[in-house]
Amino acid sequence: MARFIFNMPDIGEGIAEAEIVAWHVKPGDRIAEDQEFVDMMTDKATVPLESPVTGVVLEVAGEVGDMVAIGSALVVIEVEGEGEAGAEAEAGADEPAAATIGREPISEPEKPLPLGEGVGDGGSPVEAVETPAPSQAHPPAPSPKGRGEEKVLASPAVRQRARDLGIDLAEVKPAADGRVRHADLDAFLAYNAGGGFAPAGKARADEQVRVIGLRKRIAQNMAEAKRNIPHFSYVEECDVTELERLRAQLNEARGARPKLTMLPLLITAICKALPKYPMINARYDDEAGVVTRHGAVHLGMAAQTDGGLMVPVIRDAQARNLWQLASEIGRLAEAARTGKATSEELSGSTLTVTSLGPLGGVATTPVINRPEVAIIGPNRIIERPMFVPDGMGGERIEKRKLMNLSISCDHRVVDGHDAASFVQELKRLIEAPVLLLAD
Repeated sequence: MARFIFNMPDIGEGIAEAEIVAWHVKPGDRIAEDQEFVDMMTDKATVPLESPVTGVVLEVAGEVGDMVAIGSALVVIEVEGEGEAGAEAEAGADEPAAATIGREPISEPEKPLPLGEGVGDGGSPVEAVETPAPSQAHPPAPSPKGRGEEKVLASPAVRQRARDLGIDLAEVKPAADGRVRHADLDAFLAYNAGGGFAPAGKARADEQVRVIGLRKRIAQNMAEAKRNIPHFSYVEECDVTELERLRAQLNEARGARPKLTMLPLLITAICKALPKYPMINARYDDEAGVVTRHGAVHLGMAAQTDGGLMVPVIRDAQARNLWQLASEIGRLAEAARTGKATSEELSGSTLTVTSLGPLGGVATTPVINRPEVAIIGPNRIIERPMFVPDGMGGERIEKRKLMNLSISCDHRVVDGHDAASFVQELKRLIEAPVLLLAD
């Protein structure tokens, strides 16, 4: 038997380390060639690693949430055949075997994680560890002695139920014969619940949740964005009645094409408005002191997944029509939900749109996806009466569909006037949607 040392390969573009987000094996397990044994998370995506050999796992490098440096030992496998030198070469390591293996565990101390450019880039959400609750699920049973319970007439079953419910039998009004029955307990509970005496709920066990994987990336990037970017937000109300009517008409004639939501129409309006306001479609390298105003619109689309927020990117959104946008939105959303989005699909955005979908909200103040300088958030569509022109010089009251449109900007790069002017241009396009279909 010999030891095969699998060193951490370079799975990203110039990364120095990766995070362990899930082990699929443990010491003592038998592992087959090409079997996935661990999921590692880079700044951009989660990458499963496969074993190049068959054998028995002897050691693993740390626990979920630990960082592993590129080139350091990740797993040690007992195999038949050559010794460590041959295994080292096959694993593609740059270091000698003696530097990475010994009698001590091979896990490495966690190091600060370099921040990436995306908001969230794939991985395992959290690892939950339950700890006992400091209090019991029910109030302690009243002591029979000292509270008069032994003087109350009741069957053993009624007494046990009263103890389970935390009820002092001395406080329960008995039947005419003086004996407390189950019906009397029910009446006591109903009376107290109606009088506001019932507890609001039962205590749950405390839960400690390790912040790892995607949730860790989100926490770091959001903190970095708020710490470094002076945000300001602007909200405008838009009448989307005609836009919704156009969307319904297009969906009726869509044939085999994907169903249109509001998002492709909003993206089209954004792409038409941006040429007048290039400072919105930009990225700011604050270390170099350079703002890059992008000609193409690589639109980040914030998507909620079971693991947390991810931002897949619609490349060259300005070059796509409504149906192409709808198709790409569906494809990227599915890739994000299933964890199949690639590193390229999760990076390189120049502007982000975020929406709470059916949860809506009157207004939002979204956090900028650093190093971008703006993020746009459509809010809930509601119906309200409004005064509209009646065509004869007067006004009439009409039910209209209204939506607030929010934008947050980096005040180091975008002035308030520019942000407001950009949103007003969006409003003009949204409220006259025929302009969206014009060249």
